[in-house]
Amino acid sequence: MPLPLIVDAHEDLAWNILVLGRDYTRSVAETRRLEAGTPNVAHNGETLLGWQEYQQGRVAIVFGTLFAAPRRCSIGDWDTQSYEDCEQAHRIYRAQLDAYHALAGNHPDHFRLLQTRAELESLLKQWEGEEGEHPVGLVALMEGADGVRRPAELEEWWELGLRIIGLAWAGTRYSGGTREPGPLTADGHLLLKAMAEIGFTLDLSHMDEEASLQALDTYPGAIIASHANAVALLPGFQGNRLLTDAVIKRLLERDGIIGVVPYCRFLRAGWTEAEGREGIPLASVADHVDHICQMAGDARHVGLGSDFDGGFGLTAAPAGVDTIADLQKLVPILAARGYRDEDVAAILGGNWLRHLKSCLP
Repeated sequence: MPLPLIVDAHEDLAWNILVLGRDYTRSVAETRRLEAGTPNVAHNGETLLGWQEYQQGRVAIVFGTLFAAPRRCSIGDWDTQSYEDCEQAHRIYRAQLDAYHALAGNHPDHFRLLQTRAELESLLKQWEGEEGEHPVGLVALMEGADGVRRPAELEEWWELGLRIIGLAWAGTRYSGGTREPGPLTADGHLLLKAMAEIGFTLDLSHMDEEASLQALDTYPGAIIASHANAVALLPGFQGNRLLTDAVIKRLLERDGIIGVVPYCRFLRAGWTEAEGREGIPLASVADHVDHICQMAGDARHVGLGSDFDGGFGLTAAPAGVDTIADLQKLVPILAARGYRDEDVAAILGGNWLRHLKSCLP
C-alpha cells in the first residue's frame, strides 16, 4: 500500500522566501549546507522543508501563508516583513501573494497555485495516478487580517487567489489574538460578513478564545484551525495560543478541521530548546490527534498543520523528525493505536482534501 498523501495546512513559505531568501525548489540538505553558519539559522533554525522532501513524504499540498508581524511584536530589525499600519501590512501581504504566483509561474514542475476545484483535481490525478515527482499544490492563507484594509477589497484578494483568512496573529483591529486577548471587534464582524458572502474559509488558529467562540456562533461559512493543538493536554501552559476543549467542541459541531502542530513548545508546557527534543517523541503529536478524534467520535476532523520553518526549525521539532518527510512516521504510530488505514489517510491529508473539494470554487 502506498504512503498516504500529506496535506500540510500551514507553512510560512513566502515569509522565508522574502526575508531569508530560502529557495524551496532545493532539498533540505542543500538549504542547510548553504545556510550553515549564517544568520538564517540563528533567526529561524535549520529548515525542515524542501522540494525533494515533499516528494519523499508525498506532501501533495501546502497551505502557504501570507504572514507579517505587527512592528510591536517584531522579532528583530532584520525582519523586513513587519508592519506599522494596515497600509504597510497590505503592501507586505500583496508582495507575499505575488511571491507564490512567481514561485508557481517560474517553477511549474515544482509548485502550482491552487485556486479552483478543477486545479486541485488535476494535481491529485498526478499524485494518485503517476509514478515519479509531481508539483506541490499551494493554497493561499492569510494569517492575521491587517492586510485587508477594508472589507470591500476582499473581492480583489479572492481574484488574486486567496482562499483562507485568519483574523488574528497577535491582536488585530478585527480580533483578539495570541498574547493580546479580546473579542471580535465591530470591524471584525463586518469583515466576517463580507468573507462569508464571497466564500472564504475562516481560520481560528491565533484568535483568542472569546473571539473564536463568537465567530463559531456567527460565521456561516467554513471554519478551520489550520495549526493549533489542544491545551487540555498541556497542563500549566501559559497563554491563549492553543485551543480549549470548548473551542474544539464548537469546531467539531461546525464540521471544522484542526491541524495538529509538531512543535515541541506546543507538545509540552514550558519546553525550551535547552532541554533538547529527545524527550518529546512524535507519539506526542498522535496524542493531540487522538484527543480530537475522541472528542469527535471519528477521524474526520483532524489533520496536520506543521508550521515548519515558522519561527522554529529542526531543534524544536519532535524527536525522529529530520524533515517534513518524517511526518509519514505517524502512519505506524496511529496504526498501533487502532486507527484503520482509511482513518490514517484521512488524518494525514484526506480531511483537508475533503475541505478543499467542498470550499474551492
